Amino acid sequence: MVPENKLLRYVLGKDLVLLQTSSWKHGYIWECKKAQSGPEVCPRCAGLCTRKAGKAKSLVRDEPVYGNPIWIRILKHRYYCPRCRKPFTESVPGIFPRRRTTQRLRKAILKDCHDVTDLKRVSRRNFCSRALVGKIFYEQMEIKLRERRNAPWPRVLGIDEHRFKRGENGFAEFVTMFTDVGRRRAFEMGHSKSTASLIEQVSHIHGRDRVEVITMDLARGYRSLAEQLFPQARIVADKFHVLRLITPALIRERKNIHGHRQDLGVRRRLLMNREKLAYYERSDLDRYLSQHPKLNELYRYKERLSQFYRIKGFERAKVAFEKLTNDMKGSEYEEIKRLRRTLITWQKEVLEYFRSRFTNAFTEAMNSIAKLVQRRGCG
Repeated sequence: MVPENKLLRYVLGKDLVLLQTSSWKHGYIWECKKAQSGPEVCPRCAGLCTRKAGKAKSLVRDEPVYGNPIWIRILKHRYYCPRCRKPFTESVPGIFPRRRTTQRLRKAILKDCHDVTDLKRVSRRNFCSRALVGKIFYEQMEIKLRERRNAPWPRVLGIDEHRFKRGENGFAEFVTMFTDVGRRRAFEMGHSKSTASLIEQVSHIHGRDRVEVITMDLARGYRSLAEQLFPQARIVADKFHVLRLITPALIRERKNIHGHRQDLGVRRRLLMNREKLAYYERSDLDRYLSQHPKLNELYRYKERLSQFYRIKGFERAKVAFEKLTNDMKGSEYEEIKRLRRTLITWQKEVLEYFRSRFTNAFTEAMNSIAKLVQRRGCG
């Protein structure tokens, strides 16, 4: 069992002493006083004051205990400052001046805003109004932002965008997410996906030379942004976006054969990794593809891209990449030629994956979380 004095110190801190408790408003009120009263610093002139001028009481809300609201009534001394010629009350650690809530309650509300789905549940859990919850949330978020305002760029940076809202002119507005892939946390956000606008928004952040690897999708704007802001960093094209380059052509060709809703089992087998299919599924798929030459060739190159990413070693991957693009050169289909041009354009970034083995999966996950939060907030 925890000794009573240690339990009180954990709940009230070492600066307050509990006098008595009583029931009040479906909760409890704790009568406390300061453990030691000494000279106080004037909040106006920062001068040291020792002259007392009576006593005062203050009532503040604290974090609920076992689902019960808690109020703390603190008996304090008043001091008189001879320089300012004005009185003031002594301060209590953990309670900011002219506030009726403890800092511990404000941090608990911030945590609940992250964990709970809406403000109504947060206000019920902490026995306060929704207006106070909203005010405390933005105040605590501003404190968190100030703590990280001088943070330098991370070593491994992820860049991706998601749609934020539809603007007044009818066009979609985007938000660019910058993530610390190495530490797996969000780093910064920019309200645009334009290169010039993003450079203006994030150019004040120091430590650009610290960035060694940048992961991104196949967006030329972000590549231009990375080359201008981080000229020494190595750019890695995201593996997922490279593998899905041929997927739209594969789906379009299947629709030309079967329509939109027919033979969905074939669609599933076409998009799945061939190694994950059973033997009879591969046999059925091969018999089906033998009747459609264009779809068969698209499927074979999709599987060759998957096999390409299973290669270990940069030099082996470079040789396999050259062989793959050379084979694509002899194809008669425009979709294969377009895929070859894209791969050659991003050759350096695609092959860089085999040096660092980083992907943009975490940045995509953060974008998904941002979209869920946006939908949960109903705009």
